[in-house]
Amino acid sequence: MHDNDFLIRPIAIADNAVVAAIIRAVMPEFGADGPGFAIHDTEVGDMATAYSREGRSYFVVEHEGRVLGGGGVAPLSGGDGSICELRKMYFLPELRGRGAGAALIQRCLDTALALGYLTCYLETLTGMDAAQKLYEKQGFQRIPAALGNTGHFSCNRFYLRDL
Repeated sequence: MHDNDFLIRPIAIADNAVVAAIIRAVMPEFGADGPGFAIHDTEVGDMATAYSREGRSYFVVEHEGRVLGGGGVAPLSGGDGSICELRKMYFLPELRGRGAGAALIQRCLDTALALGYLTCYLETLTGMDAAQKLYEKQGFQRIPAALGNTGHFSCNRFYLRDL
């Protein structure tokens, strides 16, 4: 695969199983499979339906017809309606380091702005160092504590970015 040799498109029902499998494979790789992590969210099994609701959007990253990752935005649970959350952005190892992360984040931020959000929030974990460098490169700034009520009490790194 060459850099930028991928397609970012909205998730479809047919993508649900592979997206769930990616989330369930990648999160344990970083020790994020215990209680309080997104791997246990009910939406993981049916991301297409969960992100078809108003104010939400989820994208998959495809290479040669194969979905290798994804990420999306949705209202921050417990937020004031002006803040969205960058959610469930996970890539299989073969997609990492190829520019897809920056491209997907930009697509998500552009979508969030079009949906009327003013700020984007995300939660992550110590050890996801490459992801955190990417977030910072994309203008996210680390904040000291969690926002909203995501239920992801095991996350310990939090970021915010104005749109």
